[in-house]
This record gives sequence, structure tokens and C-alpha cells, in this order.
Amino acid sequence: MDNVFTGSDQTSADYYFDSYSHFGIHEEMLKDTVRTKTYQNVIYHNSFLFKDKVVLDVGAGTGILSLFCAKGGAKHVYAVECSHMADMAQEIVKTNGYSDVITVLKGKIEEIDLPALHVDVIISEWMGYFLLFENMLNTVLYARDKWLVPGGVVLPDKASLYLTAIEDADYKQEKIDFWDRVYGFDMSCIRKQAMVEPLVDTVDQNQIVTNSQLLKTMDISKMNSGDASFTASFKLVAERNDFIHALVAYFDVAFTNCHKVMGFSTGPRSRATHWKQTVLYLEDVITICEGESLVGSMTVAPNTKNPRDVDITLSYSFSGKRCQARRTQFYKMR
Repeated sequence: MDNVFTGSDQTSADYYFDSYSHFGIHEEMLKDTVRTKTYQNVIYHNSFLFKDKVVLDVGAGTGILSLFCAKGGAKHVYAVECSHMADMAQEIVKTNGYSDVITVLKGKIEEIDLPALHVDVIISEWMGYFLLFENMLNTVLYARDKWLVPGGVVLPDKASLYLTAIEDADYKQEKIDFWDRVYGFDMSCIRKQAMVEPLVDTVDQNQIVTNSQLLKTMDISKMNSGDASFTASFKLVAERNDFIHALVAYFDVAFTNCHKVMGFSTGPRSRATHWKQTVLYLEDVITICEGESLVGSMTVAPNTKNPRDVDITLSYSFSGKRCQARRTQFYKMR
């Protein structure tokens, strides 16, 4: 599929590695204190996981997780980064006096020669929008199967995807219905495209109309790569009388090998992260009363052209009315 916004034939795979060479992306991730401080606390407060252990940091970026691990007592850390940021990470490691503990390797996990035969710990911030868009999960699983010792630890080891429903009339009108009449002209063809593109944005918790439904939990220490494709049913029960304009997906991450389970949520009732939430607008506005249910199913699978892109097929029904399934593709996030 052509990227109509850039005028090129590139998919997100072509942008993925180049984009992580730019400082702005790393600044945003480092300033996401929910994300970064959780990793820091996991490492600093669970030294038994890292003391004198060999650690592999998959997708190291600036090397911040590797630095945490080195400071937390790791025997050696291999920081693997495929973008040009690896050069900066190398300089950062040297500047902070950890060159004897951290080895930065530039390249893809699937193509590098790791100096160690085995590692005790694999750590990675692999999650993408909607958990699975532009994620590095398969890369982590590859590294796990190739280098992790029996009984070794993957951090984080659990990730769960959730779904809820929201009232969002004002924003839907601003972002979607806007295209129906633009300065007196019909641009509804763009509206159709806007409808099938998930919107990554921060949702106000006061917009939530229903309960949250767990769609999928992944155990990174045990799962296979194919397990990221799934179909899950859902039943969203209204907690008040209201309208439903969109479904909202978010994920939680857990580190269960710690002294005490640690983690964070990207949900609308939690402190905001750079992942925000993923909004999927419904074609029809649903009027729902407290106690009534919106039921359906969601199928998630990697895009056939580029596994880093995600295809979502959504079907749902309400009050006996079956709504037409629609296919949504994550090609370019707003």
C-alpha cells in the first residue's frame, strides 16, 4: 500500500529504523517518566536479577536501560541498536565510564554476532502503539530463543491488551465529520480513509462509558511469534446512559520476576505515556443505557507486506443489530 501522505512507496518498515536515528523520538521516550522510571525501579530495586549477570538490551536506543543495568550490578551488558543512534549510545557509554561493562553493537539482532554464547537476562522496551504496531516483539523472541539461558529472565515478561468504549462526539465531528463538507465541497472520500485509520491520542477518563475488557495477555518468556495473531471476543457493559462513538484500546506491562510485581498501564485512567491510547471510531453512533452490552470480536494480525504494521478486523453488535465488520490498517498514525 502506498503511503499517500508522503507520496512514496514506503511502509512503516522503511521509516522504522531511520526514524529512531532522530533525537526527538528518544527525547519523547526518555521524558516518559512512567516508562523510564518503571524500568529504572525494576532494575535498581531487584539487584538479584542483575548482579553479576550478562544482559542483552534489545533495541537499546540511547543506551539508558543498559546504563541502568550496568549501574545495577550487571557483569556485562550487550546493547544492540540498529539505527545510527548506536553511535551516540557508544559515546554516551564512554562518557559515563561504562565502556568496560557495556558493549554497544550496531545492527539488527537477527544479523549480529553476539560475543557471548548465552545471556542471563534480556531487557527491552519493545512495545508499540496498540502494543503491536511497530513493535519489536519478534526480535525479542528471536533473541530469547537464540541466547537466553534455561531459566533466564525476559523483562518485561507480561503484556496485556484491553478494550473499552467512549463517548467522543465533539472530537469525532472535528476529526471525521469535518470531511463531509469542507468550505462547501464534498470531501467525504477522505472521511472514509480517516474512519479506518486508528487515532493515537490521549482519552479523558470521563469519556469512558463501559467496563474494560481484557483481549489478550502475552507471556513473553514462553510465547511463540505466531501468538501475536489472535481473535478475541469482547462484551462491553455500559456503566451509564450515554452514546458510544469509538472503541479504545490500551495495554498494561508487567515485570513479574521482581520481589514485588511491577509495571505500568497505558490506559485512560492511568498517568499518560507516550503510547497514549488507540481510538477506533465506529461508523454508527450507539445509544446505550446502563447495563446494556456491546458485544463483538476483534482479530489482530501482522500486515502481510510488513509485519511491523498491524491489521485489525472488528465486528460488533448491539440490541440484536449486527454491524458490518470493517478492516483497519495501521499504516500512518496521526
